[in-house]
Amino acid sequence: MSWRVFGDLVERYDSWYARNNITYENELDAVAALGLRGLGAEIGVGTGRFASKLGARIGIDLSEGMLRAAAGRGVEVLRAPAERLPLRASSLDYVLFVVTLCFLDDPTGALVEASRALRGGGVVAACIVPADSEWGRYYASKGGPFYRLARFYTTDELQSMMRSAGLDPDTISSTLSYGPLDAPHRERPSSNPRAGFVCIRSRAA
Repeated sequence: MSWRVFGDLVERYDSWYARNNITYENELDAVAALGLRGLGAEIGVGTGRFASKLGARIGIDLSEGMLRAAAGRGVEVLRAPAERLPLRASSLDYVLFVVTLCFLDDPTGALVEASRALRGGGVVAACIVPADSEWGRYYASKGGPFYRLARFYTTDELQSMMRSAGLDPDTISSTLSYGPLDAPHRERPSSNPRAGFVCIRSRAA
């Protein structure tokens, strides 16, 4: 029931992006580098910080507070669990998860469900804070109201989950070469699988 924590702390969650704008911009660039195009949905949309900037028209979440904030940013919102999406089969060009899988009881099931919603040639993309990165180790030790509920995965584990869901990972885009206690700086996306923020694009195998 981690979504209840997010619903109780919407303003605290959203204010992180304002306080850490450089890191947020780097993360946006890493997702954008995946080249997601067409009609898309972000699962675990939160306050819409990514969907609204990246052009994902639909946002799905369980927290009503988060959905209200996302709707305020122009995202079409739906309240539903990631494992049971209220979307027709073969209706989307891409599905995006941004640091969502680590909060789900069944992340592989969510990836399977996302794949069901894809049109031919569609893409499932997922971004994580890798467990073996400096950021992952920091958040795992510090916890806080959000990450104390998370189960962190390595990039290899994410790729394995994607394959188990019938997806073929084909592209890595990552950022945050600096640590969580370092001064942030703008940087171009890389393909480092142990950076602080890693996104993987996959297609139906």
